[in-house]
Amino acid sequence: MTDHADEAFRAALIPVIPHMRAFARSLCGDAAAADDLVQDALAKAWQARASFQLGTNIKAWAFMILRNQFYSEKRRSWRQQPLDQEQAERTLKAYDDPHAVLELDDVRRAMALLPTEQREALIMVGAGGLPYEEVAEIVGVAVGTIKSRVSRARAALAAILADGLDSEGYVAPAAGPMAAILGQLDALRGGRQVA
Repeated sequence: MTDHADEAFRAALIPVIPHMRAFARSLCGDAAAADDLVQDALAKAWQARASFQLGTNIKAWAFMILRNQFYSEKRRSWRQQPLDQEQAERTLKAYDDPHAVLELDDVRRAMALLPTEQREALIMVGAGGLPYEEVAEIVGVAVGTIKSRVSRARAALAAILADGLDSEGYVAPAAGPMAAILGQLDALRGGRQVA
């Protein structure tokens, strides 16, 4: 590629990076792993820049590279158990509106409970803003399949949030922070009353 073509490619790719990071975080569930994934995908995109046709949808092209990179890494590292860096980061931050943080955390946790196919379709269509047709092309399935996955994901997400999250001792914030703390205290005491 010429210097002009490289610069045009760079100018088209840079605005897509925040969307790639959001999609990567939804796939990985870990901020550090997501950043690594985006960095690897960007390197691959740069190496393959000659194959990209300027004027076509670079977001769909970049998402396809990112998704393929994610599944390649997942196949290679299926034996590793990563540190939950995102959880560690959340415990060290102070926020102005703790209710908004709890609600966002509920959505993140509920999204993690969705099947991978539904979660990635919902993220690409909902958060990524990609049309169904482009998501279908990225994933390699029919458009109707993507529409179905998004529909099922939305319904499941709404049901999970309506029922509250209660996996692994987590009590939904809808019960109130104090009720959640007291519930966890009761569970730790094993039902014994402490004076």
